[in-house]
Amino acid sequence: MAEDKRIGRAVKTATAFVAAHGKPARAVVENVGRAGARVVLVGDDGAMGDVVLPDVASAEAVVEAVADLERHEWDRETTAAVKIGPAHRRKMAGR
Repeated sequence: MAEDKRIGRAVKTATAFVAAHGKPARAVVENVGRAGARVVLVGDDGAMGDVVLPDVASAEAVVEAVADLERHEWDRETTAAVKIGPAHRRKMAGR
């Protein structure tokens, strides 16, 4: 039951991301070990977002449930689609 709620919240978050950042959006599912799985979202405008779930199966279920969200890998095209701004770069650098 709790996992269903997590998946439902993640679907809601990913759906809102797609609506805000254009379609089709890309999703890369990453296994992050004991922490579960991360779905990295890349909007059509190059924005990034993510949702974290307890396991890869849940993450894949979220991707399948969201219209206009396409499963991808970190290939050349997906990497090139990401547009990282100065604020994000500073945040990643810990500044």
